[in-house]
Amino acid sequence: MTQVGEGHETAADEAGPVLTFGAPTAGEILAERYQLEQHVNDDSAGRQVWRGVDVVLRRPVAVVLRYPGGDSATEMLQAAVAASRVIHPNLVGVYDAIDEQQRAYVVREWVEGESLRDLIAAEGPLDPARAIAIAHSVADALGAVHATGMVHGNAHPGTTMIGDDGRVVLADARADSADSIEGDVRSVGGILYFALTGHWPRAEVGQSALPDANRDSAGNPAAPRQIRAGVPAYLDDLTMDLLDRRVPAPTAEALTAELGRLDAAAAEDEEYDDVGPLRFVQGNASAEPVKQTRKILIGVGALVVIALIGLVFGIKAINGSGKSDSSSTAAADAGGDTGSQSTDGDSGGTAVQEDPQKIALNASMVRIVDPPTGGRGDSGEAKYVVDGDSDTAWEMSRYNTAKFGNLKAGMGVLINLGEARALAEVRVETSAPGVGMDVRVGDSDPGDNSSGDEKIVKNYTKLSDNDNKSTGTNWAFSGFDPDQKYQYILVFITELPKNDNGPGYKVSVNEIQLYGY
Repeated sequence: MTQVGEGHETAADEAGPVLTFGAPTAGEILAERYQLEQHVNDDSAGRQVWRGVDVVLRRPVAVVLRYPGGDSATEMLQAAVAASRVIHPNLVGVYDAIDEQQRAYVVREWVEGESLRDLIAAEGPLDPARAIAIAHSVADALGAVHATGMVHGNAHPGTTMIGDDGRVVLADARADSADSIEGDVRSVGGILYFALTGHWPRAEVGQSALPDANRDSAGNPAAPRQIRAGVPAYLDDLTMDLLDRRVPAPTAEALTAELGRLDAAAAEDEEYDDVGPLRFVQGNASAEPVKQTRKILIGVGALVVIALIGLVFGIKAINGSGKSDSSSTAAADAGGDTGSQSTDGDSGGTAVQEDPQKIALNASMVRIVDPPTGGRGDSGEAKYVVDGDSDTAWEMSRYNTAKFGNLKAGMGVLINLGEARALAEVRVETSAPGVGMDVRVGDSDPGDNSSGDEKIVKNYTKLSDNDNKSTGTNWAFSGFDPDQKYQYILVFITELPKNDNGPGYKVSVNEIQLYGY
C-alpha cells in the first residue's frame, strides 16, 4: 500500500535521500495529536510515510516526515499549505503542515488502496475504459488546482491513488518554478500512456524510475496501438497529442470535458467511431470534432459523383438503345437473321465480356494485415471498409514518417471472396490524397497473426510494378488478368500522407469496393 509514490524527480531527489536522525517510532504522538502506527515506505526524496491516527478526530491519516525541517523543508510545507486550500473529491485532503526545525511533516488524508504504479505492476496495463476513467479523475483534480492559480507539478503514476472504493485521488503536490500548467496537462497524457502500456514517456513528461516508453530509431515514443491490442484509435491519438509539444495543450477544464465524454461512452459500452481527432477549444469545455466537417464534405462529394455516374450511364443507355434499334432494322430489311449475333457459345459466335458487377462484401470477408505486429487492436475496424458508409472508416495510428515510422513495410486489408472469381477493378476511398497503395494476390490466408501477416506480405504477388500514389481520395486499380481468377486480394498501403489534423503521417480507409464477373 503506497501512500506517497515516486513522482517527477526534483533537485532534492537528485541529491539523494536526506540524512535522518531522531527517527520516529510506532506509538509516538506528533503535535500532541497524530499518533504514528506503521511505517509504510520512504519516497525518492527520503521522506518517511507513516500510517497514523488523529487521536482528536479518531480518523486514520497519512503522515509524511522529512528530516531535517527548516529551510530544506520549505518547498514541501508550502506545497502542502497551498494544496489544503483546494477541496476536491479527486484530491487528497491535506489536514496539517508542521515545521519543528529538527523535522517537518505533513498530515493528510489516508487512502485505503494503492498507487497506479503499483496497480500496473501487479495487474499489467489496464483496459481503455479504466484508463480513461483514471485520467478523467486526474484531469478534473488538476482543473481544480489550476482554478486557484496554482500548479500541482507532480501528477504521476506514483502519486495517482486508486482507492479500494474505486475513488481516484491525486496526492503529493510539490510544484517548483520549473513546473507549469501545461506540464500538468501533459502529465495526464503520460498517465494515459502508462495505464495503457506500463511505460512512462520520460522525455515528454518528466524523469522517473519507471520504465521508459518504447521508441523508434529517431527517439519518438511508440503509440499505444503499436504496443498492444485493443486501444481505440481516438484514444491513441489523444494520448499522443498530449505528449507532443508541437500540438497545443488544452486547458485542464477542456481535457476533463473530453475525457468525461469518453468515460460516459465507455460506461454505456459505446464505440468511439465518430468522436473525431483531438481538437480542443481553449477556454471552452466543449469542442466540435473537425472530422464531422470532413465527413459532410465527403458526403456531398459522394452525391455529386453518384449523380455524374448516373448521368453518364443514362447517356450510354440512350445511345446504346438507338444503335440497337438501327442495327435490328437494317438486319431485318436485308433479310438477315438477328439471331446470328447471339453470344451463346453453342451458336459458334465470339463471346463478348459482360459488364463488371460490384461484388457484395461483408465483415466476415475482410481483416487487417499488419506485419510484423499482427492481431491489432483495430482489427474490428476492418468491417467499416465494406459497410457501404463513407462516414465510417478504419482509422490508422499516427506515425512519425510516411513509411510507418520505419517500423513496418505497410498495412492493408485482406479480402477473402470465399471462391476464386474473375476480377475487373478495385476501388479505394481514403480520408486524404497522397496514399501509396498496391494490390497483391495469393492462394491462401496463412493465419490472422503476426507470422501469417508477414507471410502474406512476403509471398503474395504484387500486381502493379510500382506503388501507385493516389492524387485524390478515390484510388482505383484495374490491372487484373482477365484470364485469371482470384480469391485472396490484399489492398496494401505502403506510404502515408501528412496528417491534416496535426503532426505526423496518418490516413483512414473509408471504403473498399471490388468489381468482377
